[in-house]
Amino acid sequence: MKTAHHAKGHDTAAFRRYLGRQRREINRELRQRLALPKAAPRALVGAMRYSLMAGGKRVRPILVREACRAVGGADAWVLPACCALEMIHTYSLIHDDLPSMDDDRWRRGLPTAHVKFGEALAILSGDALHTLAFQILSQEPKGDRFAARRTRVLSEVAEAAGVVGMVGGQVRDLESEGRPVSPAVLARIHQGKTGALLTAAVVAGGVLGGGSERDVAALRRYGRWLGLAFQIVDDILDEEGTRSNLGKSPGKDRAKKKATYPVLFGLEKSRSMARSAVLSARKALLPLGPRSTRLAQMAEFILSRDS
Repeated sequence: MKTAHHAKGHDTAAFRRYLGRQRREINRELRQRLALPKAAPRALVGAMRYSLMAGGKRVRPILVREACRAVGGADAWVLPACCALEMIHTYSLIHDDLPSMDDDRWRRGLPTAHVKFGEALAILSGDALHTLAFQILSQEPKGDRFAARRTRVLSEVAEAAGVVGMVGGQVRDLESEGRPVSPAVLARIHQGKTGALLTAAVVAGGVLGGGSERDVAALRRYGRWLGLAFQIVDDILDEEGTRSNLGKSPGKDRAKKKATYPVLFGLEKSRSMARSAVLSARKALLPLGPRSTRLAQMAEFILSRDS
């Protein structure tokens, strides 16, 4: 007879296998998206492919897909958006790693784009992934049936990636280096830098899947709590992780005197805050019923990840 602990371990292993299948399916879609017109410079396409296909957990596209499923939508409706959100995320990593930003030489276990190709091509490959993502979101899924949904998702993702979202959060993050930061300011930094795009991924899946306003509101609450948990765990991993696990250089946040949850609250309190955020994320899903089980499991995965 299995103990509860063994059963939980089995469930975790089964879910990780499920995520592995999801990643392989998403990677196939991404490779197809990189079959770009011959007019595109080969060096540019090669640099885009290098960063986009270097690996990664594919958290954002998986969230898009699972949110769509949670409201009863079909996978075909959201696979384009899955690719677009991963392209935006990858562009942000390319730019974050630049010497003028976080100055990292490793990403996903490989030399960063500017180390591999030089700064100019790295910047341009990020720009190209960013604009290709919005081209995809504006055009797919095709048909008048999805026209209003496409427009809404474009607006959601653009806001999340822009001045009050990811880019604004990165600016606040840079401004906070070496300065004392309040918990409220720390939360604002990470709501923009990390939480906004994670939330947009979930909302995009719900909207494209035809979810009701009540469904989308529940997904938005879930995404915000998930984003908080994700960032706290990210901060903890920067303190405790290794380069072989993380695929990037650990300890850089503290070295650059960045505002992080462990710096403000300590590791144990940070772990407690992450667990609380995951509980709140799971609670937010209650209106969606059993179809949101995978999203609940994603929240637990975020808490237990080691990279």
